[in-house]
Amino acid sequence: MRLISYFIIGLLVGTAAVFLYHRDRTLSQEVEALRLQTSAFQAASTQQVGLQGDKPLSFGSASTGLQSEIEASRHNAITQAIARTADAVVGINVTQVRQVVSQSPLFNDPFFHAFSYGLPPRVFRQKVENLGSGFIISPDGYIVTNEHVVHGAIEIVVTTTSGKRYNAQVVGTDYLLDVALLKVDDQNLPYVEWGDSDDCITGEWVIAIGNPYGLFAVNDQPSVTVGVTSALHRDFDRNDEGRVYSDMIQTDASINRGNSGGPLVNALGQAIGMNTIIFTESGGSLGIGFAIPSARIRSMIDELMKGGVNRNYWIGVVANDLNRMMAISLGLSSTDGVVVSQVEPRSPAGKAGIEPADVVLEINSRKIRNAQEARGLLDNADLRVGDNLTFKIYRDGKIREIVVKLEELPEPRG
Repeated sequence: MRLISYFIIGLLVGTAAVFLYHRDRTLSQEVEALRLQTSAFQAASTQQVGLQGDKPLSFGSASTGLQSEIEASRHNAITQAIARTADAVVGINVTQVRQVVSQSPLFNDPFFHAFSYGLPPRVFRQKVENLGSGFIISPDGYIVTNEHVVHGAIEIVVTTTSGKRYNAQVVGTDYLLDVALLKVDDQNLPYVEWGDSDDCITGEWVIAIGNPYGLFAVNDQPSVTVGVTSALHRDFDRNDEGRVYSDMIQTDASINRGNSGGPLVNALGQAIGMNTIIFTESGGSLGIGFAIPSARIRSMIDELMKGGVNRNYWIGVVANDLNRMMAISLGLSSTDGVVVSQVEPRSPAGKAGIEPADVVLEINSRKIRNAQEARGLLDNADLRVGDNLTFKIYRDGKIREIVVKLEELPEPRG
């Protein structure tokens, strides 16, 4: 019995010894394999990145490709549009003569005020400097800008990006729409191509290029701001200076003093407008600027070439508000409209067939409620000699349309 016990114990001890031996051997083999894998990985990594001793990493052609990609991304549609148009933008420096009205310095003095009462103020002419922008529209030196930039000018100096300075002449102006055409004596000049303002899209990228605050004089280079078309077809009534801005392009591209007359360019490098006015509280840009659309400027170039747009037209009618008694007597149920009280002999209205007692209900498809609205419509319209006005009138219980062709106001007879 004791012999069997010793046998079993010996068997267990032997089995344990064999297990421990195989376990240690297997562990040693696994450690060696792991060491060999680590060495192989380090060798492969060193070969892939070019690491030799303490030399820096080298990425080879991958770095060159990345730099090329970054460089290419810098030359986008905006920068290319600027490159195509910037050399055709000019700085304009103007010497103007303005009429200044001034009271005597003694006028506000209580003692001398009684003696100066009734004396007329002093009126004198004064030279002032003004600046603005413009852009060349043909290789033979025609330049467009705002009329207010060159109004009353006795000298106009145009500076190009090449550093050349020219004395410019005014070819023609349109005071009402604030457009002027200039000419410099040179050939083969860079020029801006026209774009179609009727094809503008709200939100598309635009570039305002010009001469803000006279910075063109620093190194003969225009300044560039980028934004979007914020809105289209903005209309404003005739302002205090007698100018009408209608169908304007609104942009948030920064426009400041001196930018007037510069081009508003689309991403194709085409002029879709001319930067003209801004809304401001401090004199600087608030991101609300307006440009005259290119379609309007291009439509008047031929007339400007001839010296200017002829707006000295006449119609030849006198009209008054329609009151309740008149409306009833004429068979109308409303007082909307104006009643013609007088038609000038041989006037455009007379030739077209308008008669006294006609009630004008619409002019060019715009409803007329009273005489003030009729005057406002005509005052704020882009009308020229030769244009047609369509009057919708009420006469003898019937509605009819009469087309009046505007004629030049005749000279007063002596």
